Amino acid sequence: MSNANAPLLEMRNIKKDFFGNQVLTDINLTLQRGEVLGLCGENGAGKSTLMKILFGMDVIRETGGYEGDILVEGEKVCFETPFDALAAGIGMVHQEFSLIPGFTATENILLNREPKKRNVISEVFGERLDTLDYNEMTGRAEAAIEKMGFSIDKDMVISNMPVGHKQFTEIARELSKDQLKLLILDEPTAVLTEKEAEALLDSIRSMSEKGIAVIFITHRLHEILSVCNRVLVMRDGFVVNDVPADKTTVSEISKWMVGRSVSSVTSRDIRDMSSARTIMSIRKLWVDMPGETVRNVDLDVREGEILGIGGLAGQGKLGIPNGIMGLYEAGGSVEFEGKNIPLNSPRKCLDASIAFVSEDRRGVGLLLDETLEWNVAFPAMQVQEKFLKKFLGGLVTWRDEKAIREVTEKYIDELAIKCIGSKQKAKELSGGNQQKICLAKAFALEPKFLFVSEPTRGIDVGAKALVLDALKKFNHESGVTVVMISSELEELRQICDRIAIVSGGRIAGILPATNPSEDFGMLMVSMVK
Repeated sequence: MSNANAPLLEMRNIKKDFFGNQVLTDINLTLQRGEVLGLCGENGAGKSTLMKILFGMDVIRETGGYEGDILVEGEKVCFETPFDALAAGIGMVHQEFSLIPGFTATENILLNREPKKRNVISEVFGERLDTLDYNEMTGRAEAAIEKMGFSIDKDMVISNMPVGHKQFTEIARELSKDQLKLLILDEPTAVLTEKEAEALLDSIRSMSEKGIAVIFITHRLHEILSVCNRVLVMRDGFVVNDVPADKTTVSEISKWMVGRSVSSVTSRDIRDMSSARTIMSIRKLWVDMPGETVRNVDLDVREGEILGIGGLAGQGKLGIPNGIMGLYEAGGSVEFEGKNIPLNSPRKCLDASIAFVSEDRRGVGLLLDETLEWNVAFPAMQVQEKFLKKFLGGLVTWRDEKAIREVTEKYIDELAIKCIGSKQKAKELSGGNQQKICLAKAFALEPKFLFVSEPTRGIDVGAKALVLDALKKFNHESGVTVVMISSELEELRQICDRIAIVSGGRIAGILPATNPSEDFGMLMVSMVK
């Protein structure tokens, strides 16, 4: 019997090791009904692992389980699968989406729990031939969207949705479950615009008022302070602090997370590159990318600069590099070093020595089942025949395992990638470390020009500073021209020389990064004629 006075959730002395690597040590956590707990920590601190244990994810069982106890309402539980966790009233929204692209929001919200109607055929042949009760489905989906407090189009097909609305569809799916008592949100605002993030924080507040507890994992620490009752800070698999949210500050939390004071970036040395030659000229670029508007982009990039591209979600900033690199259909013209680069042909860009770190690290960024060595070296091997030994005048080629290992170890070291060695599989790394592998892969190509899209999405303060410093160093020391696309204006202002703001699918203006942030804000909301 569950005990009404017991906390909703207790995790006691949780320990976990992965492949001989101790990732959690003696974690204790208590959560009351309706309480909102902010879970902070650098990537690799163990936050996601702890939540996977709580949610009964397969990966935990497949890697030898965990030690310690989990109690829900005073009763000891042992979730073998996520279905067990769901049955106990625990829901989870993951960093990476798990929606069915060809289905509508309503169909996704009620997936596997669709209300059914009997019909003449199913009366005879059994319930497998029941028909779906679409009216009931619509009603339930609307109620879940209402409960969430953010309006999404229930009839829209997922593949046509902007990324923020996909995130809200996942949340609505959890809220449509009647028995929901606890919702785990893993980095839910990483893909949201500021307006959507505000709406999400409001919906967390309303869940809390309805008695639903929330565990909120995010790197945006100000969000934690504005919506959580308590903050739990993890570092290297330990809980280093558990405090009421109104008794702490963003800088204190950052310090606990990294065990040191984080300077946002070593120094701001914004350069005036106005006399540099134009290395890339983009004219009348349009791109057909779902959720993005790129209508008519004209932009000149100067050799050797770091140019930032910012703007609100869906206005076109992500579409620009994806279109130029040939991942989505595009038109217009792009000239690089005076030569025309044909659009819609990714190989031509790579051959011209243009590299791209995508915002979609799982979809196009990594070979998850391969080693870090293979991930870092493969594109350079394929495109430039690097890391290969040639025999008999090139008739026989052999992989140069030593060179591959050396280049991988070089970047593991430079980017402080947390792993147990260059032979580890990419899927075993935390999100932030996977992001660093995507950068290493682009650096190994030694390109002349690098597009890097949302390089710090979903990674913590300490890793952010490392990634931004690495990009800056790559630009300063190797002379590589960098175009960085980011939703976080402050990040662009830290390392870019100039920042272009995209609004409504066009460039609204370009300013030196030293300009006050209000100037960029004005451009973001300006309507470009």
